[in-house]
Amino acid sequence: MKKTTLLNSHVSAQVASLGHTDTLVLADAGLPIPNGPQRIDLAVSPGVPDLLSVLGPLLTELQLETVTLAKEVITVSPEWHQQLLAHLEQASVTQGKAITVSYISHEQLKQHTTQAKAVIRTGEYTPYANVILHCGVPF
Repeated sequence: MKKTTLLNSHVSAQVASLGHTDTLVLADAGLPIPNGPQRIDLAVSPGVPDLLSVLGPLLTELQLETVTLAKEVITVSPEWHQQLLAHLEQASVTQGKAITVSYISHEQLKQHTTQAKAVIRTGEYTPYANVILHCGVPF
């Protein structure tokens, strides 16, 4: 049995298949998921699991270079935004490389999801709580 933090077999397999510059989307419960990317649906009920609870285990196995957020999250969901930035700051320290955060409109973010390798749908109910994770390399 796998003993690391990331136990979901679908998510773990997806992380193992990612390479430099590939993207993975962590989505709230309402983000439309386009045809194309693999859909991994973890949502059980409103708020379960929340996005940050899914992000934590992902960050133990995924090397990040950049994260893209909808700029609307800054004003509409500022507390959640600050919590996310704290998680990313800790991940930067742990992985030994900075993680750049960039912002685009929510409409642009939805368009970018078509290029993702996978979209992981959570039960997150916070407005604009969607994150595009851009993979880096650990060397």
